Amino acid sequence: MHIPIQINENSAEPLYSQIESQLRSLIITGQIKEGTLLPSIREFAGNLSCSVITVRRVYQDLENEGLLRTKQGTGTFVAQVGIDKKEDYKQAAVREALIQAVKVGRSVGSTREELEHWFSEVMYEFYTEKGETEK
Repeated sequence: MHIPIQINENSAEPLYSQIESQLRSLIITGQIKEGTLLPSIREFAGNLSCSVITVRRVYQDLENEGLLRTKQGTGTFVAQVGIDKKEDYKQAAVREALIQAVKVGRSVGSTREELEHWFSEVMYEFYTEKGETEK
């Protein structure tokens, strides 16, 4: 199975974190369905051209969160994730992104009013008919 993970080697974000956040998103949004058998750690590492240790860490972290489950001798599967849990993950992901945006804005001297204005502009641009068809 091909998992559409995009790695940015120029990013300051650690490789495992890039993989983990994208895989989490794919699971939460249902792009990778519950019960799906994921590639073995070795296979996935090969596909991503990264270390087996990196993929093992991603799988373990997501298993600890309840998004994956491993059956000895069978493999790693996407776990059943309830609607409440999906909403919690979605809210946490968006909230973290907004916190980072506000931190960047404050670090460059933006006012609250400027940030609110720009957020409204971006929301408008993204959710107009044109933005919806490009999504």
